[in-house]
Amino acid sequence: MNTFTIEATNKTPFICADPIKGTIDITGRSIPANPIEFYRPLMDWVDEYDGQNPNRVQVNIQVDFINTSSSKCLMAIFKRLDLMSKKGKDVAINWYYNEDDEEIFTVGSDYKGLVSCPLNLVEVI
Repeated sequence: MNTFTIEATNKTPFICADPIKGTIDITGRSIPANPIEFYRPLMDWVDEYDGQNPNRVQVNIQVDFINTSSSKCLMAIFKRLDLMSKKGKDVAINWYYNEDDEEIFTVGSDYKGLVSCPLNLVEVI
């Protein structure tokens, strides 16, 4: 299985999913024109990674803006991660937010209430 990478643009985040490290990093702004099309390859990667029977996955998300459609796509990814967690995999999501960004903090808090796997709210100072 290969590392999956998408370079950032002014409307889409940088994404790197590394099967060797067991990490998924999403960083930047998420307002793609078609979020489903943008996030579908990552959803597929998560499904394939799960099929490889990994022991763990750590997801690190640090967005400075996310639109509603992108938020729904991330929730679809989180549901996949929840299923992995229910299979006994070590799954952790780290949601980074700037100390003065209440909106991104609130989005992370909302996700935390919707997933059963650990979601850590991490303040960036």
